[in-house]
Amino acid sequence: MGMGIGWVVIATALAAAGCVFGVLVARAEKQGGNAFFWMLGAFGAQLMALGWRGELRGQCPLGDLGEVCLFLAWSLTLFYLVTGSTYRLSLLGVFTAPVVVILQVVSLVPGAFKSGVDKAVSVDPWREAHAALSVLSYGALGLAAVAGVMFFILDYRLKSHKIGGGLMQGMPSVSRLVTSMARIAVLGWVILTMGIGAGLLMVSGVFNLHLMVATITWVLYAVVLGVYYVRGLPGRQLAIGLTSLFVFSLLIFAKL
Repeated sequence: MGMGIGWVVIATALAAAGCVFGVLVARAEKQGGNAFFWMLGAFGAQLMALGWRGELRGQCPLGDLGEVCLFLAWSLTLFYLVTGSTYRLSLLGVFTAPVVVILQVVSLVPGAFKSGVDKAVSVDPWREAHAALSVLSYGALGLAAVAGVMFFILDYRLKSHKIGGGLMQGMPSVSRLVTSMARIAVLGWVILTMGIGAGLLMVSGVFNLHLMVATITWVLYAVVLGVYYVRGLPGRQLAIGLTSLFVFSLLIFAKL
């Protein structure tokens, strides 16, 4: 287990380096640097750690708290690397890195990774797809929530007329941030839709608690995003909705 845990430690250290840049930006009011390369390194280490657990289990590594936190951290990092550059939200990594660090620190708590796990003999591909796609979707939904936190900070500083310093220099415009936040949430919702579809096709055919909470989450996100795109929703209300719903969506892991 030593080398596998080592990859988690490396990923945590690299993500923590991104946090350092965030502190430099927030406190020194200077452009602290780009967290992208630190997060890219963390992403590589996360892949190695997930490969270690996947090899042990012979299936998607989502069987204990450590694996779920690691998978969620990987998903969050993945979507930051993709969408951060796509929507030119370079400062998003500064806000994403602390969340990744927290998730990986939780995974490093003794006992979070179960030892002596049995390797799966037979695997239901639909169950695997349901689990992987559901957690993957939370990476995008979590990133939308992080963008929501960025909106709160940007909105506060603009209303307080605190428009100087490196933090504001790295911030996108309010309209671009709101648009990006909504699009990232839509991406997560689409992936969650596929995850729920796979869950309904599982061999067991049991509508369990996880699938039920995922479905409720899916409906609530559909309502918020539907209102935003059809009737219009102020950026602040959208940010509140997406951050609140992400916290609620974490309930799907309550019975792990």
